[in-house]
Amino acid sequence: MCGIIGFAGHSEAAPILLDGLERMEYRGYDSAGIAVRSETKGLQVKKSKGRLQVLSDLTHGGADLEGNLGIGHTRWATHGEPSDVNAHPHVSSNGQIALVHNGIIENYLEIKEHLMKLGVTFKSDTDSEVVAQLLEYHYNECHNMLEAVGRVLRRIEGSYALGIICADYPNALIAARKDAPLLLGYGKGENFIASDVTAILKHTREVSYMDDGEIAVITPDSIDVFDDELVPVTKEHHQVNWDVTAAEKGGYPHFMFKEIMEQPEAIRKTVSPRIKGERVVLDDISMTQEYVKNISRIFIIACGSSYHVGMVSKYNWEKMLRRPVEVVLASEFRYCDPLVDDHTLVIVISQSGETLDTMAAMREAQRRGGRALAIVNVVGSSIARDADDVLYTWAGPEIAVATTKAYSTQLALMDLVGLYLGDLLGTVSDSEYKAILAGIQELPEKMQKVLEKTADIQYFASRYFNHNSIFFIGRNVDYAMGMEGSLKLKEISYIHSEAYASGELKHGTISLIEQGTLVVALGTYAPLFDKAMSNVVEVKARGAEVLALTTDEFREKMEKTADSTISVPSIHPILQPSLGVVPLQLFAYYVALQRGCDIDKPRNLAKSVTVE
Repeated sequence: MCGIIGFAGHSEAAPILLDGLERMEYRGYDSAGIAVRSETKGLQVKKSKGRLQVLSDLTHGGADLEGNLGIGHTRWATHGEPSDVNAHPHVSSNGQIALVHNGIIENYLEIKEHLMKLGVTFKSDTDSEVVAQLLEYHYNECHNMLEAVGRVLRRIEGSYALGIICADYPNALIAARKDAPLLLGYGKGENFIASDVTAILKHTREVSYMDDGEIAVITPDSIDVFDDELVPVTKEHHQVNWDVTAAEKGGYPHFMFKEIMEQPEAIRKTVSPRIKGERVVLDDISMTQEYVKNISRIFIIACGSSYHVGMVSKYNWEKMLRRPVEVVLASEFRYCDPLVDDHTLVIVISQSGETLDTMAAMREAQRRGGRALAIVNVVGSSIARDADDVLYTWAGPEIAVATTKAYSTQLALMDLVGLYLGDLLGTVSDSEYKAILAGIQELPEKMQKVLEKTADIQYFASRYFNHNSIFFIGRNVDYAMGMEGSLKLKEISYIHSEAYASGELKHGTISLIEQGTLVVALGTYAPLFDKAMSNVVEVKARGAEVLALTTDEFREKMEKTADSTISVPSIHPILQPSLGVVPLQLFAYYVALQRGCDIDKPRNLAKSVTVE
């Protein structure tokens, strides 16, 4: 959600800003803009509603804007509709200060009303412009930009990542951060800020991550960081070690398809370093066996697809750990007065590590005494830094908005963690431990076999893409897997789709089934296959057309009843969702392709949700 880039150097800033914004297009946006300062032309701002190409054409690829200092932004509307006026950067009344902002200023109306009484005129409907006008007000008081920024930050409430330039400061831009991602990039004779490392990898791999309350002053030759009292801070530098080509399509038609095909290797990278001598070894976490034995309750907190990982894991972990596991949407967790104490383990799952709802829920759990273990993909992200323990999925960059390989690596890692904890608790027998571990090691190879059937799934997509409402049904882990399959379909194809627990059909949902309704029936979970078959018969009797997903072992039985059948290799039942989800991802992809949708950048969605 919303991309920020800032540049201070000796090259022309505008083309660099546009290139950085292009590399963040996958995050989702509805308008874009840049501001550049030069000695001769002062502060120049160009912004427009729509795709980045509109802005690029407007500025002739940035050639129309002169200067070596600038900021850029792609906006996803929260306050005010998508428009040229509401796009960032926002400029102060005197035209001397420009800023870009990610996040939400919660007390913006109070500040706006105060400034309007002082005669300030606002052009936009955004909360972000309030920060620009307030900054001008305080700058006029103290005539020191760093001090003015500090005063502004003490007045505003909410979340923010800010990039600021001022006409009076020809070589410096200022950045500030609270509850929204922002990193610093260190180059040679040029330095950067960005909300996403992909924006600057072309120029540098040396970065540091800003912490809440910090302010940074960036010039071509230095980056100085201060805390909220303007006391200098020394930042740890990190090297980004993944290849920039990992964030490019590499000949695939879409990032989503590329990332689906990358899943076997991504899972191999996630699990292989954590299996040593036929044991799961998690050196990155510091939980003792005594602590684990005293766990009385486990919460899994997440949003979207990560929540669905949690749903699968609930079924699996309760089998392996014999402890109660509750999966809670992060957006609801801190508002439900959760029962958390020092015997509560809280698993927090987020691809970006910056999901605001998840971050806030984790902090609430920690405040109540819970221990937080984070499962994230992005090294140095906010959740990773604030958690008590962190395990990285090592999935590499995921560009498509609809997650695929991040989901799969999260699920594989959760299976590993569950096995590890079950071993410490003594609740997993030695034979079961070996069987699950062997299955985890077989996952990449068996997933590759699933990916060799893309032509079959493409055919089924061509048959069913014109349905306007689709239902997924399943039991146990099949139900949890169906939730993810349904989400993938609605995210990128815009088809209404819902997942239901099969046993609930007769309690109301079956009234929605009529002649020709497409039902995707999931029957991969071997212990409940016969129950799954009875539900297929049930919906067929009401006129549904059934596309079934099962295992190779049960394919022949399923084909006797279902209209169409997809099968995947059999594996240990705990791991079956890791294979079953792949055809559901591909089905969503090919349906969206048939419908002519923008697969990598679906409407109204953002990759990382950094506002509440």
